[in-house]
Amino acid sequence: MMASIDDLFKVKTVSSPSRALSGLINEQKPYAPSNKRKFEISQDPNAVYKATKTTANGDVKSNGIAAVEDADDDDIEAGPALPPDEEEENIDDEEGRFFGGGITNDTADVLNFIDERDKGDDAVRYNFHATWVMHVPNGKELSDHPPTLAEAHAQPEKIDAAWVRKLALNFEKKISKNSELRAKFEEDPQKFMGSEADLDADIKALSILSDHPHLYGEFAKLGCGASLVSLLSHENTDIAIDAIEIINELTDEDVEAEQDEWDLLVDAMLEADLLSLLYDNIARLDEENESDRAGVYHVLSVMENLSSRTTIAMTIGTDTSFIPWLLQRVQKKEPIITQNKQYTAEILAIIIQSSPASRLRFIDLNGIDISLQLLSSYRKRDPAKGTEEEEYVENLFDSLTCSLDEADGKAKFVEAEGVELCLIMLREGKMSKPRALRLLDHALGGPEGAACCSKLVEAAGLKPLFGAFMKMQDKQSTEHILGILSSMLRSLPANSAERIRLLAKFVEKDYEKIGRAVKIRRECAFKVAAVDQEISTERSALPAEEREEKADEWLSRRLDAGLYTLQTVDVVLAWLVAEDEGAKERVKGLLGERGEGLDVVRGTLEDQLNSMDTSAEDRDVVFQDILTTLIEHLR
Repeated sequence: MMASIDDLFKVKTVSSPSRALSGLINEQKPYAPSNKRKFEISQDPNAVYKATKTTANGDVKSNGIAAVEDADDDDIEAGPALPPDEEEENIDDEEGRFFGGGITNDTADVLNFIDERDKGDDAVRYNFHATWVMHVPNGKELSDHPPTLAEAHAQPEKIDAAWVRKLALNFEKKISKNSELRAKFEEDPQKFMGSEADLDADIKALSILSDHPHLYGEFAKLGCGASLVSLLSHENTDIAIDAIEIINELTDEDVEAEQDEWDLLVDAMLEADLLSLLYDNIARLDEENESDRAGVYHVLSVMENLSSRTTIAMTIGTDTSFIPWLLQRVQKKEPIITQNKQYTAEILAIIIQSSPASRLRFIDLNGIDISLQLLSSYRKRDPAKGTEEEEYVENLFDSLTCSLDEADGKAKFVEAEGVELCLIMLREGKMSKPRALRLLDHALGGPEGAACCSKLVEAAGLKPLFGAFMKMQDKQSTEHILGILSSMLRSLPANSAERIRLLAKFVEKDYEKIGRAVKIRRECAFKVAAVDQEISTERSALPAEEREEKADEWLSRRLDAGLYTLQTVDVVLAWLVAEDEGAKERVKGLLGERGEGLDVVRGTLEDQLNSMDTSAEDRDVVFQDILTTLIEHLR
């Protein structure tokens, strides 16, 4: 009696261990210097599925062992009889046909060759499957079955317009699905968290576009730029933050995009109300939470990226609520200056530099008084070098300096006792001293600086100012001191007590300040003359059209050599020659030691006058008249 299959094979149940789905959300490449935590969701049991590894011969490999019991009677035979051995076939098959396998020897050889090739493919397939199990390429989701050999040998996906359209379609589907599930299961978050995870993964997948900026136009044309911006209003702030981070990455200056490519994407986002949504997010985020803190940083970074276009920076400064928020945030007390506080001060400086309108708004919002109060704690104390605090202080000085180029800013500066604070820094500060000189240079400059000039004299500022002038200073500090002296000689009224006190400082101690000024002039004139000689040699070897192209470069080289300092110190010397006969003789004597006369000073002023653009609307007509008059006194 033939044994049944059940008797022959008594098989235990094979249990395959379940394996949790890993990599629901692909990691996005980090954006330095952000420390944003990864988006996390609780794992849904429905997202977990069983998976097995199969060998080439189809056996199941698992942590459990599939046990097979042999039949008790090893002698029982079942199934068809085994084919005869190859030796038996060869003995019976005299003609090599019909007996045994029923094929010729030649055909058998061909089939054997095919079998060997198939075995090689099986080995390749097994090795590929093993590799697939061990490693899942970044950006791919895990599936139940490994790719086929054809897929394994396929070329990498082509990133082109068709790819963008496919990406856009999937992105829009994920947004719609999440929106529908949120509306349908508003009271049951577990029902839509899966779609939220999918949406988050698709947002992060957009990062690859930053490597292909030539596709920005297609991406914007498909409406994806606007869709990405719309996610800034998502109820889940983690989704909004991830969208902001991607916008930051796509608009970053490190992306090798042409200006027109960048413009297409940014314009599409601006039309989708990007600026308003950025402000809404920065206002709702709580920096006590690490993720929200990173979100604030990314908003600030997007603002910096957008401000690379001056018109956008002007809009941020005048038509949004960003400057009030920035002023509020920069005043927030912190035991240690954080990265966000420093970055806030930096963005504030960038925005108010963009246009006079932005500076005026900063002034109207009491920005000058706020900046002076924040800087007052550094009048004697220096921030630690290389820290966020040091950069924070630099940014505050930059914002204040820009605002002093406006007439209203100068008036507010005097009213808020900014001149007095700068003089304290000049006497007692270290890191703040050169910054204070720069502030005073901007505050006293121009026709509107007369009040600041008078205030400096009234606040006993001449002594520390000339004390700094007589000491060896770096190039920039020297320029600022000479700029302050030139502004005071220009703006202080004739025969006023303040002007008399200023001139007395030059006369005292046997005109030692004039001696210092002439020494500075000699050093600068020597350096500028050397560069002028080089430029003259280069000019003589170039045709006329190429000389025009090199004009800006040559001017830059002359300025680096000290042209501005030379011009400013000669203006000061010219004023002294015109104001005081004793000072005139002293200047002539010092110049005569090197075989020079007042004509070298006059030549510098004439070059400066000739280089001024008389057609410019913002030209300083008063200063042009002053130069003309001083030149006459030097003849």
